[in-house]
Amino acid sequence: MNPVQAIIQRNIRKYLRSKSRVFGTLIMSIFMVVMFSFLMKSAMKGIDAPMNYLIAGVVIMSVFQTSINNSSDILTDIASGYLKEVLVAPVSRTQIAAGQIISSAIISTIQGLVTLIAGLFLGLHVTVIQIILLVCIMFISAVSFSAIGLFLAVVSRNSPSFQTMSSMITMPLTFVSGAYIPTTIMPAFLMPVVYLNPLTYTTSAFRYVALHDTTMTQAELVAQGMAFKLGNFIVTPAMGLGITILIGAFFLWLCVKKFDQADFSSIKVSKGRPGGGPGR
Repeated sequence: MNPVQAIIQRNIRKYLRSKSRVFGTLIMSIFMVVMFSFLMKSAMKGIDAPMNYLIAGVVIMSVFQTSINNSSDILTDIASGYLKEVLVAPVSRTQIAAGQIISSAIISTIQGLVTLIAGLFLGLHVTVIQIILLVCIMFISAVSFSAIGLFLAVVSRNSPSFQTMSSMITMPLTFVSGAYIPTTIMPAFLMPVVYLNPLTYTTSAFRYVALHDTTMTQAELVAQGMAFKLGNFIVTPAMGLGITILIGAFFLWLCVKKFDQADFSSIKVSKGRPGGGPGR
C-alpha cells in the first residue's frame, strides 16, 4: 500500500473510532449553525437569501478551525511513539507530511459536510450541484488550512505552544473574514486587515456558490461582501478561490520543507493530552 494512503486510512479510522470526538463535532456543528443563523439574521438586511449567506460562513469556518486543530494530532503521534515507528520505515518525511495534511483535510471536509447537512434543516437551500461544488471548495480550503496547521505544529514543537499560537491566529482571522459578521458593516479601520486576511477570499468564494446568483453584477457582489474593491481593481469570488489555492500551495511547500528538516526527538506534548504520554 502507498505510504500516504496508509497514513490517511489510519488517521481517518482513528478519528471515526473516537466516539466522543465525532459526537462533539456533530453537536458543535449544530450549535454554531443555530446560534449564528438566528442571532445574526437581523444583521443581514439588504442581503439576498440571508440564511444561505449566514450558514455558508459558519460551514467554511468550521472547516478552517477543524483543519488547524486536527494538525495537533502529529504531536500526539510523537508522544505515543507511533511516529518513531513510521520514521524507521522506508518512508520519506514528505510522504508523512502529505498523509497528515490530506487526512486532516478529509476529516475537516466531513465536519463541514455535517454542518452543511445541519444547515439544510434550518433554512439552507442548495441544489445537488451546489453541494458538490461546496464540498470541492471545502476540500481545497481544508488542504490549505491543514498545511498551515501542520506548519504551526512543527514550528511550535509542543502542544501548549501550538494551542496558544493557533488561537492567536484563528480567532482574529475568523472574525475579520466576513464569515460571521459581514465585511460591509465592519468599521473602516479594520478593512486593511480584512483585505490581508486569506480567509476573506475563501469565505467569499464559498458564499458565492451557496447563493448561486450568477445575475449579480460586480457592484452588487461588492455591496454584499462577496467581492472586494481594492482601488480600481475588484477581487471576484473566482479570484478569491484562486488566492486560496495559491496560499495552500505555498504553505504546502513550506510545511513539507519544514517537516523534512524537523528534529522530532525534541518535540514534547503536555501532560493530560489525549493519546499523549507524560511531558518531559
